[in-house]
Amino acid sequence: MTTETMKIFQWQDYQEAVRSFVLPLVAFVLFLGLWSFSAARLETSLGQVPGPVAVWGQATNLIAEHREERQKEVAFFERQEVRNQEKLAEDPDAKVRIRPYTGKPTFLDQIVTSLLTVFSGFLLATVIAVPLGVLTGLSANVYRAINPIVQIFKPVSPLAWLPLVTIVVSAVYVTDDPLFSKSYLTSAITVTLCCLWPTLINTAVGVSSMDRDLVNVGKVLRLGWFTTVWKIALPSAIPMIFTGLRLSLSIGWMVLIAAEMLAQNPGLGKFVWDEFQNGSSNSLGRIMVAVFTIGFIGFLLDRGMLMLQRRVSWDKDAILR
Repeated sequence: MTTETMKIFQWQDYQEAVRSFVLPLVAFVLFLGLWSFSAARLETSLGQVPGPVAVWGQATNLIAEHREERQKEVAFFERQEVRNQEKLAEDPDAKVRIRPYTGKPTFLDQIVTSLLTVFSGFLLATVIAVPLGVLTGLSANVYRAINPIVQIFKPVSPLAWLPLVTIVVSAVYVTDDPLFSKSYLTSAITVTLCCLWPTLINTAVGVSSMDRDLVNVGKVLRLGWFTTVWKIALPSAIPMIFTGLRLSLSIGWMVLIAAEMLAQNPGLGKFVWDEFQNGSSNSLGRIMVAVFTIGFIGFLLDRGMLMLQRRVSWDKDAILR
C-alpha cells in the first residue's frame, strides 16, 4: 500500500469520525443552548420553564427518591421479620405472614411497569400477526378475506380502543384471586390491538414478494407446506417482518403512554399526568424528565430490534442508522 493510498484511507476515516461523532455532538450542544435560551424567557402558571440544568436536577431527585423508597421497603420487611420472630418465640404455633409493601411507585418503578406492559402487548401482537401475515402472503384468498378487516381497523385510534377494552376486561376478567391486574390487561390488550397491523402487513408483503425461483425449487424438491414456510418464506421475508416489528414496537410504545394517561393505569403515562395534576414548582421539570426518558427508551427499543435483525437475518447489510 502506497503512502498516497494510506493518506486517502486516513482522510476517509477522519471524515467518517466527523460524521458519526462530531456532527451529532455539535447538534446536541446547539439544542441545549437553544433550549436554555428559550427556557429562560418563558413563564408559565407553574413558573419558569426549566432549562437543562434544572431538568437534570429533577432527574437526580427522582433517582434519589427511588433509593429512599427502596430503603423504606427493606426496613418495612425487616420490621415484620422482627415482629414475626418475637411472636414465634412466644408461641411456636402462631400463624405469621409477610404483608406486601404498599408504598408509592417511584419513577423507576413506573418505567419498569411500562416496559413490561408494552412488551406483553407487543409479543402477543407478534404471535398473532406473523402467522396470519404468512398465510395472507401465501394465499390470495386469505388476502382477499383479511384485507377489508385490516383496512377498517388499522386507522382506529388507541383512544377509541381503550374504552372498549376497559369495558370488556371489567366484564370478562372477574376473579377473587387475579393473576394480573385489570389495569395491566387493559393497557397490554390496547397495545396489542394497535401493534397488529404493521407487522401483519409487512409480513404479508415480504412473503408475497419472495423469489419465485425459490418457490419453484421447493416444488421440484416436493417440500411440504411447513417446510416451504420455514425454509423459504420466512427467511425471504425476515427483513420486511422486522420492519413491521420495529414499526409495531414504536407504535405500541406511543400507544401505551397515551393509554396510561387516559385510563390512569400505572406507568410513565400516569406519572406524567399525576405531575401535571400536581401543579408544583417541580412538576414541569419532572414532566420533561419523563418526556426525555420516553424518547430515549423508544430509541433504545428501535436500536434493539435492529440489532436483533442483524443477528437472525441473512441480510447482514442492515445497519444501525
